[in-house]
Amino acid sequence: MNDIVSTSNKKQDALSSVSNHSHDFRSLWNYFFDFGNADMGDIEPKIDITDTKESVMVVAEMPGIKEEDIDLKISDDGYLTISGEKQNTTEENSKNNYFKEISYGMFKRTIPLPLDLDYDKANADYENGVLTLDIPKSQTEKHKYKKISVNKKNKQIPETKTQA
Repeated sequence: MNDIVSTSNKKQDALSSVSNHSHDFRSLWNYFFDFGNADMGDIEPKIDITDTKESVMVVAEMPGIKEEDIDLKISDDGYLTISGEKQNTTEENSKNNYFKEISYGMFKRTIPLPLDLDYDKANADYENGVLTLDIPKSQTEKHKYKKISVNKKNKQIPETKTQA
């Protein structure tokens, strides 16, 4: 019985070692290719894009980012770029951190917008860490689609002939 337990423990130790090496490799990879900060994806805004009748609504969650640290750009070819910086306002030297998950730094996210929009009339609001961008559709885009109604076809059951 002890042989089974010790073999099982050896396998778990080997798997744990492989897992630790895999984690170490990912950390090293992220250090070199994410410019030293593996957690930059944590501050990228989470985004919802909604298509309404009159406009496209983009909502981005950006908690902890000041309004003046947000930069919005829309290119002529329909790409929205949201960039900014989440700044750390506390002195790192004065604290002994027990656990640290909050990420700070710069971010940039570019999203293709799906329709023909009137970018000159775009409006953005920022409140409680949520950015809301409303971009009206162009007149041609508003009239591009036509609703087609679907009618239910009355299917008649064929009468069966009875022999007399």
